[in-house]
Amino acid sequence: MASRDVFTHRAARPHEPLRTFHPRRSPLGRDRSDALDRLFDVHGFAVDDPRHAPPLTADGLLDTEALFGRRAPVVLEIGSGMGEATAAMAAADPARDWLAVEAHLPGVAALLVRVEQEDLTNVRVAHGDALRLVRARVAPGSLDAVHAFFPDPWPKAKHHKRRLVQAEHVALLRERLRVGGTLHVATDWAEYAEQAVEVLTGDPALVGGVVDRPAHRPVTRFEQRGLDLGHAVVDVVVEKVR
Repeated sequence: MASRDVFTHRAARPHEPLRTFHPRRSPLGRDRSDALDRLFDVHGFAVDDPRHAPPLTADGLLDTEALFGRRAPVVLEIGSGMGEATAAMAAADPARDWLAVEAHLPGVAALLVRVEQEDLTNVRVAHGDALRLVRARVAPGSLDAVHAFFPDPWPKAKHHKRRLVQAEHVALLRERLRVGGTLHVATDWAEYAEQAVEVLTGDPALVGGVVDRPAHRPVTRFEQRGLDLGHAVVDVVVEKVR
């Protein structure tokens, strides 16, 4: 059973990189609480709590073969939200394994519910900061793709330094991709889309740009609400070429 203290956001440590998400707590409800108790230690792990750690290699890196029970290409989902898109993509692409990292507990619980209901054997759910996990535990060249769909836009200028899509973070994620792997960002925040295009296409090891929404990325209820309000969604996809 996953104890509740593993889900408590700790304070940022001195000199630690800024979070790219808003720490917040929300009520879970009976079904999601039950899912956490039954399924977290089966299909999930905590980024920071060693009592609920993932399997690691002798080098202290994430052992994805042990985690998923097979050797397959791995897709990293940064900020999987309530898990709707992750579950749909994993179901449609069973040849790849999907590691969804979500900082907010209701999203972790909601995706665990979907994993059980849809019998998704190729999904694992991590609770915590995706960038911390990538820095500490993900081997260079080990990811087939990285997805960041609708990351927090941090609209105030003084908060732009907290955005996920900036050169330092993109370089980190690109290093973890295999050559030929892709980094896919989607946003409905126009100014953030401009920044994403500039940063992603400005990395000399990445090639690509704005594309029409790929068929494999489903339109979630969250996205549809924005579309109904007239928001324009921009997809940026780049490939690692060296």
